[in-house]
Amino acid sequence: MIKALFFDIDGTLVSFRTHSVPDSTVKALAEAKNKGIKIFISTGRPRPLINNLEPIEDLIDGYITVNGAICTVGSETVSRSPIDPKDVKVILNAADRMDVPALIVGEDRAIVHNHKPIVDRIFGGMLAITGIDRNTATEQMLTEPIYQMTPFFNTAQEAEVARLLRHSESTRWCEYFSDIISSDADKGRGLEIIAGHEGLRLDECMAFGDGGNDISILRKAGTGVAMGNAGVTVKAAADYVTDTIDSDGVANALRHFKVTA
Repeated sequence: MIKALFFDIDGTLVSFRTHSVPDSTVKALAEAKNKGIKIFISTGRPRPLINNLEPIEDLIDGYITVNGAICTVGSETVSRSPIDPKDVKVILNAADRMDVPALIVGEDRAIVHNHKPIVDRIFGGMLAITGIDRNTATEQMLTEPIYQMTPFFNTAQEAEVARLLRHSESTRWCEYFSDIISSDADKGRGLEIIAGHEGLRLDECMAFGDGGNDISILRKAGTGVAMGNAGVTVKAAADYVTDTIDSDGVANALRHFKVTA
């Protein structure tokens, strides 16, 4: 029996085409919530950059954010896993050497180091992200714990830098950048933490995702659902592949598993 649902945002709950949550998804989640099923978000975004869930905000019980580095239930933060400061410096040095931008994510804000036009094109255009701090300098940001680095490395650059990291790992769900977090964190670990906090068994949890950073949670959940728009490796990690986000994939999967009518 499913008692908790975990959802990625971009490409799973929110369409890349419309930048909104499909009506079918809103209705399905409301029905699940009315049945007493808990609803959690599982995203690479930090909380300050989650700007697209308004239709379902009142249904959400908690968040796995920055790919599992910060987990919250209600108003309580139940887990924090910052990046080793030495790894932060390695990533920034590489970004400077390769002349690419990098998003630096703290608990309450995110800034851009070495800004380039691609940041606005991808974050502002493709993902419709707002809320990036344009005023805080990198040096000031580094005085607080850093939970995620998002450098615009290509795959070769990502592999080169990954070999230099001591306590951090890189994951990729977008061709333009990678997300680097503590080795102690990923979405699957976030699910374990929240399930333990809520007294849930893993087989009572269902997770949805479409990107490479969703593989850990799809494997960890009792039921992992890949969206039809997911890549081959993501689909291979799932128990079930549903339709694309723009073809009512979430609603159809919940109906398939009889979570909703």
